[in-house]
Amino acid sequence: MYNHNKLKIGLFGSNCASGRAVTLVPERWSGSWDDNLRLASMADAYGIDFMLPVARWKAYGPVGDYQAATLETLTWAAGLLGATRRITIFGTVHAPLFNPVLAAKQMVTADHIGHGRFGLNVVVGWNEGEFQMFGVTQREHEDRYAYAKEWLDAIKLIWSAAENFDIHGNFAVMRGIRAHPKPFGGTFPLIMNAGASSTGRSFATHNCDAFFNVTGSSLAEQATAVQAAQNEARECGKELDVYTVGVVTCRTTQKEAEEYYHYAFVDQADWVSVDEMLAARNMRADAMTAAEFAKVRRQQATGMGGWRLVGDPDHVANELAGLASVGLRGIGISLVNYVEELPFFCEEVIPRLERHGLRDAR
Repeated sequence: MYNHNKLKIGLFGSNCASGRAVTLVPERWSGSWDDNLRLASMADAYGIDFMLPVARWKAYGPVGDYQAATLETLTWAAGLLGATRRITIFGTVHAPLFNPVLAAKQMVTADHIGHGRFGLNVVVGWNEGEFQMFGVTQREHEDRYAYAKEWLDAIKLIWSAAENFDIHGNFAVMRGIRAHPKPFGGTFPLIMNAGASSTGRSFATHNCDAFFNVTGSSLAEQATAVQAAQNEARECGKELDVYTVGVVTCRTTQKEAEEYYHYAFVDQADWVSVDEMLAARNMRADAMTAAEFAKVRRQQATGMGGWRLVGDPDHVANELAGLASVGLRGIGISLVNYVEELPFFCEEVIPRLERHGLRDAR
């Protein structure tokens, strides 16, 4: 992340089986440690800017196979940081499930392993079934972010030069805190959040370095969202980078890309898991029109949506340039099989982004 690339490119969700592709194709991503290690080494060599994991603790339902196996994100990040040299690796942390003293120490350890390349993606959580696994009761929406702010304030204080201090918060009281070492190089890890509500966005703009905007289906909507988030951040005296997410299907020709997308996300979509994901979010067929529900199901097949980047290298590069033109700082992309598809993306799309002036020549 510490480079001059105007449009940052990251890989999103590779710590999970199937990644973000809700598909049954045999070549779908394994999510295994060995494959993640191969991917991180490859991404590092190609100059990919970051890897961002999904914090998932179990599959969405009792039948579907989507993301049934996942790697915990802080230990995943620590391992990959030790095996790479340049790429930033994020850990995605459910604030309500991690004691801040423990989490701060874990993240500093990862930061030292990577010589300052660790990043924190803080989330408040929404999946009640996962919280029940931990014996934790999910809070009401507004209180989730009030807790997250208190949690993040504690993390930052633990990372600071403060010594032997107490924290008397609304949600927790902790005494005699002392933590060494501090983050590598004396600077905090990058902190991001992807809250979709107005409360979530406000939390990100006030407390984080980056905001993942996952809403909006047009460039105009993205431009509005980027401007709103950055204006809110400037009101509290800071600058904010805004990112988004996307699913990439890039092939030699547009026809080939469209055909593969249809094969993976329509013909071979894991519709059982799609319906379990929707049920977990209380998104029901009887609560919307048939056309609306069908659209939502199609979006879920690509892992809860994001930009659909399907086409030949020229098309995908032009779409990414369009996202950069409305002020987005970067994008976390997912692929059906990261290791098999990343070389073509890096060798064909990234040089086109260089010609757009969005990436430094390697």
